[in-house]
Amino acid sequence: MDHITLSEADWREKLTREQYHVLREAGTERAFAGVLTDNKADGLYRCAACGNELFDSADKYDSGSGWPSFTQPIAPHRVADHKDRSHGMTRVETRCARCDSHMGHVFPDGPPPTGLRYCMNSIALAFEPR
Repeated sequence: MDHITLSEADWREKLTREQYHVLREAGTERAFAGVLTDNKADGLYRCAACGNELFDSADKYDSGSGWPSFTQPIAPHRVADHKDRSHGMTRVETRCARCDSHMGHVFPDGPPPTGLRYCMNSIALAFEPR
């Protein structure tokens, strides 16, 4: 997979202010505020910054958290996980492996078969129906 590297000025021009805050500054949208949280359509979820295919709707579930949640990415190499020690806690941040944009966090409290909950910001994703 080709990596995308843009200057911060280019990212600011490409993204909305809200997208820039989440994708490039590791911000978080409010729970239940995202347009994709309740989306049940069949399709693919891509990185809103670069279009990288990240999640399949078959792996999406209602976690009750207020953010789109998935049991796994399309393939492990599509995302990159990093330790996040912000806000006085240790979590695992999930970034797009192609452009290094912040997507959300992954938690070990999801359903089978993986036991993982990829809790993603709706604004960080672009949905493509099948």
